[in-house]
Amino acid sequence: MPLFDTVFNAFVTILVTIDPPGLAPLFLAVTRGMNREQRLQVSVRASVIAFVVPAVFAVAGAAILTVFGITLPAFRVAGGFLLFFIAFEMVFEKRQDRKEKISDVAITRDHIHNIAAFPLAIPLIAGPGAISATVLLSGSFQGWAGQLALVLIILACLAATYLVFVLAERIDQFLGQTGRSILTRLLGVILAALAVQFVADGIKALMAA
Repeated sequence: MPLFDTVFNAFVTILVTIDPPGLAPLFLAVTRGMNREQRLQVSVRASVIAFVVPAVFAVAGAAILTVFGITLPAFRVAGGFLLFFIAFEMVFEKRQDRKEKISDVAITRDHIHNIAAFPLAIPLIAGPGAISATVLLSGSFQGWAGQLALVLIILACLAATYLVFVLAERIDQFLGQTGRSILTRLLGVILAALAVQFVADGIKALMAA
């Protein structure tokens, strides 16, 4: 696969899994009562934490799998099914409801200064889907140069997420309920196609082995 296609597919996979437009209303929900400066502080901290988690898996994902005796093709199949499940939730608008429940619980139990770490950074941004996608993609980015490229892709996705948080109020007003629904479903279909490709590649590798 050409380098550009590999990089572009990785960027789309991680970005769609994170789903920044879908996080905009949730960001406003968990930061309600805060002024603009406080929301900026929360968005910076959440973005940094959410970058570190998948970046670690981008660099050490293969080693982590080796410790547990899991082959990359096997993880590719399992991760592909997980991403497909997330895509299914996005298409049928199940994921947003689940995320809203997570955010509501966090507001009542956690101190306001900790919401950047939970639930924003984990699990709303760097959740199981994003982590699984990162480990899957690490198989296509070998060597230190490949790992650096994947980390930079993650950084770009988190920069886009941070920008969405900064513009959350405007984005939410612009998209509206209908716009968010259409965008989420479209991204879900794209993620489903990518997930099927992961499963197919994983099965092919397992059969070859």
